[in-house]
Amino acid sequence: MSRAAPGWEPDAPPPVTPQRLAQVVAFLREIGLDPSGPGGLGGSATALAPIEEALTHSSLGKPLNHERLEFLGDAVLRLAASEFLRREHGGLSVGNQSALRGQLVSDRWLADLAHSCGLEKVVRLGAMASGDSAGRATVLAESAEALLGGIYLVWGGPQGGLEAVIRWLTPHWRDTAAAVLADPHRHNWKSALQEWSQARGYGLPRYHCEERTTAHGDPRRFFCTVYLEAGNAPTTLGEGWGGSRRQAEQAAARCALQRARQGTPGNGSQAEH
Repeated sequence: MSRAAPGWEPDAPPPVTPQRLAQVVAFLREIGLDPSGPGGLGGSATALAPIEEALTHSSLGKPLNHERLEFLGDAVLRLAASEFLRREHGGLSVGNQSALRGQLVSDRWLADLAHSCGLEKVVRLGAMASGDSAGRATVLAESAEALLGGIYLVWGGPQGGLEAVIRWLTPHWRDTAAAVLADPHRHNWKSALQEWSQARGYGLPRYHCEERTTAHGDPRRFFCTVYLEAGNAPTTLGEGWGGSRRQAEQAAARCALQRARQGTPGNGSQAEH
């Protein structure tokens, strides 16, 4: 007989159709988590209530939605990433582990995870969220985090839930960790650009960001230029776009480093690519 997740007391969850339940079970099996397998609570609507709640975005206007599981999933994600790093990259310094973990738990990484595993096909969205292409990455990141909270509960919470999360995420984390560790700058291009400029006596790079749209989640919301002050003629080193000022600054710094490696430094223009 299927049981509810330990410690989980859903507030009168709405009925789930057999078709919807089959869709959710099929999705979980596709990502390597069979609710009827070892550690799972079974494939009933009661057992999978946390998953259904996680996949119900708040934009749908339902009283039971993804928000409380997103809160739980945020903590689960960071703990799971820390355990992954302890197991597979324990030789890294604490500082390097912290920097790598930042990449493994970022909203951008979560959105990429959601896209790669087809999460969008099972998330229930409201009309506005469904039509908001600019904010799609944010919605997917939120839903992925909520799903992690749901998986943690369905696979036993403190008694096995973390292992289920790690089992799902480990192949994805391995790919990301390999890419980050292969990059001599560890994806922190601002720090690398600062080291490059100071080593040559150029001083500190400066950044100028402009908000081009107010659409939340738009990856081209901010446009940033990085430059060096050289007398009366500032020299532009690179430009970049991002969904936040920080992302745009990192993109601009990356552009500048690529130009420096190619021997094509900025020419003072502010071209938008």
